[in-house]
Amino acid sequence: MKHSTIRFLLAAGVCLLAGCATRSDMDSTMRDLEEMKGRLLTMEKEVGGVKTETREGLEKSTHGLLKEVESQRKIVADLQATLDSTKVDMQVLAGKVDDLSLAGKKPAEELSLLREDTGRRITTVEERLGKLEKGLDEVRKQAADAAAKTQSTPDGLYQQGRDAYKAGNMAKARESFTAFLEKYPKHELAVNARYWLGETWYGDKNYEQAILEYQKVIKEFPGREKVPAAMLKQALAFRELGDTKSARFILKKIVEDFPLSEEAGPAKVKLKELK
Repeated sequence: MKHSTIRFLLAAGVCLLAGCATRSDMDSTMRDLEEMKGRLLTMEKEVGGVKTETREGLEKSTHGLLKEVESQRKIVADLQATLDSTKVDMQVLAGKVDDLSLAGKKPAEELSLLREDTGRRITTVEERLGKLEKGLDEVRKQAADAAAKTQSTPDGLYQQGRDAYKAGNMAKARESFTAFLEKYPKHELAVNARYWLGETWYGDKNYEQAILEYQKVIKEFPGREKVPAAMLKQALAFRELGDTKSARFILKKIVEDFPLSEEAGPAKVKLKELK
């Protein structure tokens, strides 16, 4: 704009110097020139205002941008601090995990050693048990052999019957005493075997069969010490059956025929009870 105005003034000056313009033209030119100056001033003011507004706007924008940048820097700083703290926490946690891993590994090793030691002990115990079982089998075999040998002898077979009777096994006792009498009818223990055979029946409360066995003792072995004993038990069996007459008769015979026997005293007592 300035350059155009200057060119215009120069052109006007040239015309004046050359004498190619009238007075009215000069006045008109001056008015135009003044008007142009006014416009130029106005435009300069406007440009100055625009510059001022632009500068203020830029300053405001720059200030806002700086504040925003500062805020972003603060946020970044906070995030960095949080990140650093998280890294530290992660390192601490990693250390704890390592400690726990080592702590977990140690019991596992101890447990493994304990298992190995326990396994060795179990093996040792099993070996000992194996030896004990072999020894026990040998003892059982020897006991069985001894029992077989014992049963093959009169005393062993008789004792087997007595043991069964003491244990309350009347059937087993009868089996042993019957076998004894079949194998050794003339043995000195035959009278005892017959007497105890009667006792097994008496123990089972089979009084009729007991009376018959006691009678065999009386008939087959007269004069033996088991005779008055068999008679006393025979009398008691009759009493259990309710035959008091037969019971009194036998008790009187004990007192009369065997007055010095051990059974004479009990026979007298029983007689008084039956009156």
